[in-house]
Amino acid sequence: MLLVVVIAAVVVAGTAHPFATTSPSNAAVTDNADPTSLATVARQDLSSQTEVAATLGYAGTLSVVNQAQGTVTALPTSGQVVGQGQVLYRVDSNPVVLLYGTTPAYRSLSEGASPSDVTGTDVAELNADLVALDYATTTEIPAGTDEFTAWTKDAVEKLQAALGVTQTGTLTLGQAVFLPTAARVTTVSAALGGPAQPGQPVVTATSTIRQVSVALDADQQSEVAVGDKVTITLPNDQTTPGVITSVGTVATAPAEGSDSTPTITVLVNPSDPTATGSWDQAPVNVAITTATAHDALVVPVDALLALGGEGYAVEVSETGGLHHLIPVTLGLFDDADGLVQVTSSSLTAGQHVVVPTT
Repeated sequence: MLLVVVIAAVVVAGTAHPFATTSPSNAAVTDNADPTSLATVARQDLSSQTEVAATLGYAGTLSVVNQAQGTVTALPTSGQVVGQGQVLYRVDSNPVVLLYGTTPAYRSLSEGASPSDVTGTDVAELNADLVALDYATTTEIPAGTDEFTAWTKDAVEKLQAALGVTQTGTLTLGQAVFLPTAARVTTVSAALGGPAQPGQPVVTATSTIRQVSVALDADQQSEVAVGDKVTITLPNDQTTPGVITSVGTVATAPAEGSDSTPTITVLVNPSDPTATGSWDQAPVNVAITTATAHDALVVPVDALLALGGEGYAVEVSETGGLHHLIPVTLGLFDDADGLVQVTSSSLTAGQHVVVPTT
């Protein structure tokens, strides 16, 4: 769509120029009276970009499901960030601690007659958390250990002491919530003073990872790829770089009656998350680099002249005020800088081409 707009502009500029309908030849012609200036033909790297609207926020959606029984006595606030080992909420004044892991809590964990009596991915993530929180060492609980050992029991007691609860060495179901990462609270669905029931949603959150989401027209899917570099323009008009981390494969249909087209979701991670501030669900623009030409011969887009038949040319200014047209083949367009890649055996870097004066 951007290319069509650019070409349309070129056609208008070309047909308004006295040389636009002149067939190219080797004969020199004198300059015209139109207001023009000269631009230098250059050789440089050139990138083609697609600019789209996007939304800046945080990655992922995390759902906190309660497993404790009682009354909700404390809840986090919207926007609060809760990390590993911190209290997420309370039931009957008892803390529910956040631990990291992808397997949700589904049973109480305690020491068996032998370490192999209590094993599993939930035990492995508990062990990793206890080491990360410095309640055990890697010598006591080696990485990857999925058994509930005496060292695990000792570390759980240390965790319980830090939380101010009875040190039983058993992690009771409902005493902890496992999430993949720190939780940035977005919605609190439980009510303070309300009943806490197992399986009840309590909090919805995101991760703390900054991310830009793009609803890209589905027909532009082939123009982007994971790893493509982008430039993000923030609400304060500052720019910061980013990289595409995901390109959706399933198109979302527009709302009924809408004039919009189906879209796919493209996710972008800022290269410097701190540069994106603390905006959430903020509108931003993303310039996606879709192609790059190295050591390309480039001229300003304004230098292009549409020929009477088909194709394009540039008007070269020679010494003595003589000008002539050189046909060119077009390559990449850099809309951000108003440049276009051209190919011609008769055009070299350092020559001067005519551009309209604005």
